[in-house]
Amino acid sequence: MLNHIRIVLVNTSHPGNIGSAARAMKTMGLTELYLVSPEQFPHDKANEMASGATDILDQAVIVETLDEAIADCGLVVGASARTRTIPWPLFTPREIAEKIKAEPPHPVAILFGREQSGLTNEELQRCHWHVQIPANPAYSSLNVAAAVQVMAYELRVASLDQTTFSEEWDYRLATADEMEKFFVHLQEVLVELDFLKLNAPRKLMTRLRRLFFRARPDVMEMNILRGILGAIQNNKI
Repeated sequence: MLNHIRIVLVNTSHPGNIGSAARAMKTMGLTELYLVSPEQFPHDKANEMASGATDILDQAVIVETLDEAIADCGLVVGASARTRTIPWPLFTPREIAEKIKAEPPHPVAILFGREQSGLTNEELQRCHWHVQIPANPAYSSLNVAAAVQVMAYELRVASLDQTTFSEEWDYRLATADEMEKFFVHLQEVLVELDFLKLNAPRKLMTRLRRLFFRARPDVMEMNILRGILGAIQNNKI
């Protein structure tokens, strides 16, 4: 289970937090670290704070965009302490760990945002589910490495009990990249139909994202949906 999970740190500003996150990962058996446009990395402070987990840092994948970090993932989870204007499926770390345990074997990304502002609304809309650590509401600010530690711990505990098995399915789930291409295609068709007006979108695409992320189509279902969109365009409906 743990071999399929990647921790994704987005635009981390302090290299020490990257090192501490690597240490948190290694203590719980996680090895895949992705860094999206880190402000300072590689850095001596990261190595210092990793405290023996420099192998995690050495093999970290550094990318420029979130798209690159999650393109092949069948499940994307975003960590956020904020409530959303449009509610999204939201779980605690323990609940998320149990749900991930029931997933088929595909890459799973867990996203952690910037130290000061977390993940943006746009980044959170790239996620199937959101995870929120039930911290003290009077002081819920949690260091990013500490948040990684909490999540990594719950994942490890869940992985130790392998009595839950994922349901067999005939096709793999659509990846984040395939989902994003579908959303681009869907928006294009809705604009052509004059159903979506880009100057007054009224959060339509956000709600449709939530709908299809909740449905979690497999690759065959995604091909059917894209085929329907193509047929609409070809017939100029």
